[in-house]
Amino acid sequence: MIAVIATIRTKEGMGPQFEAAFAPLAAAVNANEPGNHLYRLTRVQDQADVYKVLEIYADADAIQAHRDSVHFKELGAALGPFMAGRPDIERLDAL
Repeated sequence: MIAVIATIRTKEGMGPQFEAAFAPLAAAVNANEPGNHLYRLTRVQDQADVYKVLEIYADADAIQAHRDSVHFKELGAALGPFMAGRPDIERLDAL
């Protein structure tokens, strides 16, 4: 399995809007991606504008399926106006 941690910084004060825009994406991933075992938005406790998406996939094909999915492309685009730059992506081996 492969774990991913995506660190996302939002524009100052835009966290609630980002969270609202993220919710439909998380629901779509959880409902439509059998190769995804975890897709969860978290917020850093002492940094209100920093989020981490915790993701676990069965394999590299499941990650590619996620990236190629219509819901990721369409719903993910809705996050852009609230983000302060591109996400920082870490890939890890899930043990």
